Amino acid sequence: MELPSQIKCHIIAIPYPGRGHINPMMNFCKLIATKRPNIFITFIVTEEWHSFINSDPLPENIKYATIPNVIPSEIGRAKDFAGFLRATLTKLEAPVEKLIDGLGPLKSSVIVYDTYMNWVTRIGNRRNIPVASFFPMSATVFDIFHHVDLLAQNGHLKANLSGKQQEQVDYIPGIPSIRVLDLPTPFHGKGQEVLDVTMEIFSTVSKAQYLLFTSVYELESSVIDALKQKFIFPIYPIGPAIPYFTSEKHSSSTTSVDEPEYIKWLNAQPNDSVLYISQGSFLSASPAELDEIVAGVHDSGVRFFWVARDETVRFQNNGCSEGLVVPWCDQLKVLSHPSIGGFWSHCGWNSTKEAAFSGLPMLTYPIFWDQQTNSKQIVEDWKIGYRVKKDDKCSIAREEISSLLKWFMDSENDEVMETRRRAKEIQKICQCSTVNGGSSEINIDAFVKDVSSHKFH
Repeated sequence: MELPSQIKCHIIAIPYPGRGHINPMMNFCKLIATKRPNIFITFIVTEEWHSFINSDPLPENIKYATIPNVIPSEIGRAKDFAGFLRATLTKLEAPVEKLIDGLGPLKSSVIVYDTYMNWVTRIGNRRNIPVASFFPMSATVFDIFHHVDLLAQNGHLKANLSGKQQEQVDYIPGIPSIRVLDLPTPFHGKGQEVLDVTMEIFSTVSKAQYLLFTSVYELESSVIDALKQKFIFPIYPIGPAIPYFTSEKHSSSTTSVDEPEYIKWLNAQPNDSVLYISQGSFLSASPAELDEIVAGVHDSGVRFFWVARDETVRFQNNGCSEGLVVPWCDQLKVLSHPSIGGFWSHCGWNSTKEAAFSGLPMLTYPIFWDQQTNSKQIVEDWKIGYRVKKDDKCSIAREEISSLLKWFMDSENDEVMETRRRAKEIQKICQCSTVNGGSSEINIDAFVKDVSSHKFH
């Protein structure tokens, strides 16, 4: 691969092979590439992932490079998450290093790697290439994993926490007091079998030369400031890393004829009247929980827009007539539509940021990993949402769901109206960070200037 003469900087991007990881890293790369034509980006994915995403348009200065499918397939990976994670830590290093060596004269200024792919630090060290750890979750979650020593000292690590879930963790620098129950689930629930390997991953971040957070500084300033005191290398909160830049372009160029049918449906609904429901692209609720949720939505009578991958038969069986069910949509475009009045979410970090960017109140239904912590931030720190499951219940009945949805979508409800007002404040913070002169843009510029100052290795 030959380096064009005008290129001043070459970035190699290595995401973790999962939708919630690839999307923010690609959005970050597009943000850099579209404004800086003298930067070239090589985006490394497996052949399988390339087949999923290669139809998406890219700037001319981003190119895919592929490695063989040496890890389990994306299809069904949720059935053995621990096995998949361990495969990414043991199977990918050799083919990626071989690919980088095969780039020939196209040497790298920096490797941007997903924090969970910690073996990249070894490649960078062997090749004398600076590496930037790109964390696709909140700075708060990073801070918790980084301070496992404090959790251990306080009896909140590798202990039986079943009787301690309501205890407050108030000793992690930069983080407001948080219940044990609201820590990432590997500490107390799902994912405990990979806690050791996860702790090892976070222990290697100090071997990087940069740390990038996919977060808005103003939303997590105390956490980011605390972490800046811990690390000697630069830390850059690069903003939400969601496709707001493509939404702006599409909104100005799309005609009504080009619009998908689901947008036409939304256009026909009153403002703030539709509840958007999505349980994410990875793990979902159990079949029994989904049955209760669908029945509760049906009984509530609220208008809804539900992204349901394989569950459409449940809606047909329940005769839901007040809403629309689609297998996929442009989520940020839908969330930004004036007819959407709220978001029922699993609280993945990307969805959380898109809701915040769109100024929407949320109903939180976390399932796994960082989602519990994100739910706490949404409800308690930002005060823009409500938990679906109250009092640590393991399940919730359709009657409770129906009642909650009626209450949440009631335009006469003063409490919810105040939450909507607060959501608009958070929206302004997010959007201001991404414009010229905003904190996110400043940090991206600073990172690019920093890595561009290095000579090609």
